[in-house]
Amino acid sequence: MDQDQPIGLEESWLVIEQERRSLAELLDSLTEEEWQLPSLCVDWRIKDVAAHLALTPQPIGAWSTLVQALCARGSFNRFVHDVSVRHADRPAAEIVDELRVHAASRTLPALTNYRNILMDTLVHGQDIAIPLGRERPMPLQAATASATLIWRKGWPFWARRRLAGLRLVASDIDWTAGSGPELRGPISAHLLLVTGRTAAALPYISGDGLPSLTTRA
Repeated sequence: MDQDQPIGLEESWLVIEQERRSLAELLDSLTEEEWQLPSLCVDWRIKDVAAHLALTPQPIGAWSTLVQALCARGSFNRFVHDVSVRHADRPAAEIVDELRVHAASRTLPALTNYRNILMDTLVHGQDIAIPLGRERPMPLQAATASATLIWRKGWPFWARRRLAGLRLVASDIDWTAGSGPELRGPISAHLLLVTGRTAAALPYISGDGLPSLTTRA
């Protein structure tokens, strides 16, 4: 990583609040058919992703967590999916209201931190917007911090392993990661790329590393 673009605690929470409010506005405009469309997350509808984001600042209790974790047979991804789908059973208007009511909440689910919530909010906003054909610009510093976070982590995205031998270069902010043939594009596309949304990122990526990337998609 040539240069970090840090974003502090207060600024991160302000971005999270703004993202929740703007997402509520987007969701408020959807038809019932659009709520049911597949998101970028495999096996998640747009409504399921929205329910997940609405549920984040109001996590379930310890006992319910234990019971549902057992039902998910220890799989974290299955646990998050199942909890979100259950929450999505409620009317769409309630999910929108929850996003607004809890937009400024700084409550954190267990075993996470504000950096993960910032990344989760940004990426899931794209999971909703892109299938709908809606533009949803990301704040540059927040997207950069989130891309850096994911690049440095292993589980669950394994970005450095998946993109080994490629150099990611942002075209709109000073950020690079990895080494090898270049993949150039806006930081928003790189955030999609490192979180495994390769097909959604491809239209915005160029460079001599693109042939290698397309074989991995």
